[in-house]
Amino acid sequence: MKLTRGFYTDQNALSASRSLLGKLLVLRSSMGRVSGINTETEAYCGMEDRASHAFGGKRTPRNSIMYGKGGTAYVYLCYGIHHLFNVVVHHVDVPHAVLVRAIQPMEGIQEMLERRPNARTSTGGPGTLTQALGIGSVHNGADLTADRIWIEDIGVKLKRNEVITGPRIGVEYAGVDALLPYRFRIATSRAIPT
Repeated sequence: MKLTRGFYTDQNALSASRSLLGKLLVLRSSMGRVSGINTETEAYCGMEDRASHAFGGKRTPRNSIMYGKGGTAYVYLCYGIHHLFNVVVHHVDVPHAVLVRAIQPMEGIQEMLERRPNARTSTGGPGTLTQALGIGSVHNGADLTADRIWIEDIGVKLKRNEVITGPRIGVEYAGVDALLPYRFRIATSRAIPT
């Protein structure tokens, strides 16, 4: 079942990061559905979070989507190479977002393999998963409750011991905020269907 607007607006980035684990990220393509189960996420908690694009209330053409309504895709180009897919959550003008860092491919695997030859075994990075799924700048600002790109609840229920938390990756510039346990990942692939 597709996640509703309330799923996105009723949570902050920390709770949504945990809640998005085990959910299915789906794109509609010319060949049908392409999808993968979210297996790793990171929370970016707005104006007070030194690792967030919105730290200090910064608002730019690139990050303005973070200030929009929950349930919007925030896709940006990192280092001019990789597109990174984020889910905007919480309320308008509260710039919280969740970075999806890894997926387990489920549908459209042949299509993923055409984009990324080792997609079946390597979608464990935010740039590799977007390449495999075909996510790019055209998805920035997409409504995640519509029919272009969305997230589904497929009934995966994770126990507390099936989720590992730790510091985010690649945000050393954020000082003490880099050490916050804002990264969430599924401990074992046995916890999700194949």
